[in-house]
Amino acid sequence: MMRQYDDAKQACGDALLFFRMGDFYELFHEDAKVVAKVLGLNLTSRDKSNAVPMAGFPHHQLDSYLGKLIKQGFRVAVCDQVEDPKTAKGLVKREVRQIVSPGTITDEALLDPAISNYLVAVCPPISNKKKSRAKSQPPGIHARGEAAAEAIFGVSWADISTGQFFVTSVSQNRLNDLLARLGASEILIPDRWDDSFALPDIMHTTRPDWCFGEKTATELLLKQFKVASLEGFGVVDFGPQAISAAGAVLDYVNETQKASLGHFDHLQAFRQSEFVEIDAATWRSLEISQTIRSGDHNGSLFGVIDRSQTPMGSRRLGDWLSNPLTNTKDVLSRHDAVEELVNRQSVRNELRDSLKSIYDLQRLVSRVATGRPSPRDLSSIAKSLAIIPTLQEKLAKTSSDHLQRLHVELDPCTSLKVELEKALIDSCPISTKDGGYIASGFEPRLDELRNLSKGGKEWIAKYQKQICEQTGIPSLKVGYNKVFGFYLEVTHTHRDKIPADFIRKQTLKNAERFITPELKEYEEKVVSADSEAETLELKIFEQLRELTRSHTGRLKANADLIAQLDALAGLAQLASEQGYCRPTMTDEGETHIVEGRHPVLDIVEPLGAFIPNDTTIDMDQGFLHLITGPNMAGKSTYIRQVALISLMAQIGSFVPAKSAKLSMVDKIFARVGASDELSKGQSTFMVEMTETARILNTATNKSLVILDEIGRGTSTYDGVSLAWAIVEYLHDQIGCRTLFATHYHELTELERDFAGVANFNVAVKEWDEKIVFLHKIRPGSADKSYGIHVARLAGVPQWVNRRAEQILERLEASGDLEENKAAIQSSGNGSRSEFQMTLFGPVSHPLVDKIKALDANDLTPINALQMLHEWQTELSEKE
Repeated sequence: MMRQYDDAKQACGDALLFFRMGDFYELFHEDAKVVAKVLGLNLTSRDKSNAVPMAGFPHHQLDSYLGKLIKQGFRVAVCDQVEDPKTAKGLVKREVRQIVSPGTITDEALLDPAISNYLVAVCPPISNKKKSRAKSQPPGIHARGEAAAEAIFGVSWADISTGQFFVTSVSQNRLNDLLARLGASEILIPDRWDDSFALPDIMHTTRPDWCFGEKTATELLLKQFKVASLEGFGVVDFGPQAISAAGAVLDYVNETQKASLGHFDHLQAFRQSEFVEIDAATWRSLEISQTIRSGDHNGSLFGVIDRSQTPMGSRRLGDWLSNPLTNTKDVLSRHDAVEELVNRQSVRNELRDSLKSIYDLQRLVSRVATGRPSPRDLSSIAKSLAIIPTLQEKLAKTSSDHLQRLHVELDPCTSLKVELEKALIDSCPISTKDGGYIASGFEPRLDELRNLSKGGKEWIAKYQKQICEQTGIPSLKVGYNKVFGFYLEVTHTHRDKIPADFIRKQTLKNAERFITPELKEYEEKVVSADSEAETLELKIFEQLRELTRSHTGRLKANADLIAQLDALAGLAQLASEQGYCRPTMTDEGETHIVEGRHPVLDIVEPLGAFIPNDTTIDMDQGFLHLITGPNMAGKSTYIRQVALISLMAQIGSFVPAKSAKLSMVDKIFARVGASDELSKGQSTFMVEMTETARILNTATNKSLVILDEIGRGTSTYDGVSLAWAIVEYLHDQIGCRTLFATHYHELTELERDFAGVANFNVAVKEWDEKIVFLHKIRPGSADKSYGIHVARLAGVPQWVNRRAEQILERLEASGDLEENKAAIQSSGNGSRSEFQMTLFGPVSHPLVDKIKALDANDLTPINALQMLHEWQTELSEKE
């Protein structure tokens, strides 16, 4: 047994090995120690004299433990028995049937139904031999010259659970942006990988360099797709490293799945120019797929706007959010479809009601293609196909091109549906081992065997009546149990009537059990029939599986069309619920939004709580808006909502506004919030400048840029100087639509010198020594930041607030820090005193001046006490 285990362990490399032994999965040696610690299992040993560490768990808990290990970044090999222990000669044969890692999960219980699970391979430049940019060069800043030209990476990604398979090439400084949008679960890299190319903090799996060989990759892809050339897929122009990356993905999937990959029937070219570019910082700042704080989908844009009825629709919406369109015609096609479904409520409701009954066809087909479907999977495919005619009937009532195309291209696969419906019962079991999933009447021989296997009630009743008459024992009964099989039970009352040919099998308290040669012969027929029925049922299931597998291409196409329909219907439902408008799309470089709302806050906050705002960005009103105002007033929310509205419009969605006229954008950039990368030795300000550099180096006049508090991470003079220069560069060198939120009021002077700059501020009302944030954006600049007020709301100690007010009052009086430096010196020890001694010279104090001017010789005792009381009172009031 242990030799068998060692062979399996050698075959699965660094993966933890789950080794099936009877009703348990066992782990040994170092694997047992790791799993015992991670999963909290008991660590034991099988042989006390030669103790080998051992840990295990019942086989039915596989999914639970597997999921926990995968989430923590482990690879797990599952080694199962591939022979029936009853028929095996000697040791039961075992094989590693699957290696599971974060990027190769196919089990439904371990997957998020609404999220694609991408395995990604990254192939570095072919000419790179660890001579890339120096590690000290900040990521995101353009390299110049020949080095930049060489740094082209091949990237390929696939979702094994659906069969989606993509490839592209990307420059080094855009690599992590792509990976961030994909939400990759696992990244494959070659042994020759240069660690100076920093990747996201997710599982990296290193593969031998030959797995990324161009020749090996090409041969593997040609064999998989059964073609003579890859030219037809439009991927050759991406370069050899892209082909190498695709081959590495396919090689890894073959190695880990150990099954047919019939659902991998197409390699799709991903061309960045067809989609809006969104870098990793923007993806994070706008919280498109997950929130910054929790990393959860709930509360993100995706989590809030998803109204899909199927997992396929949710995943398709997620793909659209990751890749907004740049082609106006394609955007308008989706808008037309959404508009028709918004206006035709009855059609929309009927479609959505029908979509509820459709299962996750993409992942069902994947399990069929890999040879791992259950009877329930095939039944679910049949039930899903049965809904397609209803969808077609509803779509026939529509007129938009997109919906009509869906109507025409949907394929009911009638012959497959009919065969599956005839063959399978309505409530199929999950496993073939449970049996009974083939419907009665489908196969006469199976029905015959089942009747015989179940004991043949008619035969038993006839035989019992016959024996009762022959023996004269009216209470004799024919029974059955798994231990003795069929038996005749006779009570002790009729003991003397028992015939000589009865063979005693068991004695009970009040009766005895017997068998007869005739009954034993019948039992053998029943047992044989049971085994034959099980074999025949499995054979029928395999035929149904192969029939379904032959329809893989048609089923995948249906799944894709249904996903599109569900995503469009969901966007229409969202627009109807929230009162969204259809945006007018132009190419005039303008943004006109009336009563725009933040798509997330508009939904999660109580009805009517969110304050809408207008936005006009054009050559007349200014294409670069400087927005000033206090913290908490809504500057960041406002600039984010403009970016999110543009993004939503270009995925084909209606937008949260009364009306909107938007120009298509090629890139969206957002630099909002503060963060650091301590593990990379980068401060908050370094990260801020790196991300800003990326924007300034790559934005075009068709881009949308939102910036929040640029320059605040350094000294005031450095910060305002940088912010000033950045505004000038955006205005003169790029000329893109920009929203620049800042506390540097000095920047508002730029409006006088630059025609495209316009000042806006967040309205604030002062009342009863308090301020009220109105959350409305209006023309003009703010005159105050109200930072101390915000600090008070945040719970900063009163002493700090009072001290800050004193310092602010002195600074505002002259506007010169150096002039007031001596007056505002503080020891920093938290004292409540307004004036304190310093290390740099005496500080004037009114009380000290009074003491100096006093003539002690002229004081009477009563005057001295009275004066001391006045000074004490004066000090108390100042506190």
